[in-house]
Amino acid sequence: MKIQYLGHSSFKLTESTGTTIVTDPYSPEIGFRMPSVSADAVTVSHHHFDHDNVSAVGGNPRIIDSEASYELPGVEINAVKSFHDNVRGKKRGENVIFKFRMDGIDVCHLGDLGESCTAELLELILPVDVLLIPVGGNYTIDAETAKEYVDRLMPEIVIPMHYRSKDCRIDIEKVDEFVDLFDDEVVEESESSEIELSRSDLTGDTRIIVLRRA
Repeated sequence: MKIQYLGHSSFKLTESTGTTIVTDPYSPEIGFRMPSVSADAVTVSHHHFDHDNVSAVGGNPRIIDSEASYELPGVEINAVKSFHDNVRGKKRGENVIFKFRMDGIDVCHLGDLGESCTAELLELILPVDVLLIPVGGNYTIDAETAKEYVDRLMPEIVIPMHYRSKDCRIDIEKVDEFVDLFDDEVVEESESSEIELSRSDLTGDTRIIVLRRA
């Protein structure tokens, strides 16, 4: 499978037979534009402008935005309800976490998760091989809470998202606040927007991979 970082909380996930999913497409109001992409399905963690610009994705995709289980050719999706804040949604509402099973790999996109790390939530989303996690704080969990999720979920690969990058107009922290919490030897600053993975690439050790925005 392939994972391409499109910026903010948006990724393009491609299964080996070609099924393609785009997560949380964003509006140019955030300061930069979505790359030109098409997909078979689009997942939306919540309906805020920086996560639900589905019109930016071509290909007449299926829109998936609620808690349920779904199937696409070669892909299983399990959507789990969570909260966008730490007061059970009273401040910013609900958030949907998406688990994707692609080519035998469990990929988890946490969306705009804002709640603290609990055993109950972990039980709903485990196991996780690849974790796509917000780290910028303010509107989501911050770097330290994100680190707790990583420590308790123990994914093989962690790809941070929803942080302040070049041209971003949203009041969130840079990715450095998160990666600085880990030893240098487990952090990779990639020159590419994309990684390709198979089960054989999962070695048992957690790696933090910061992808370049496409």
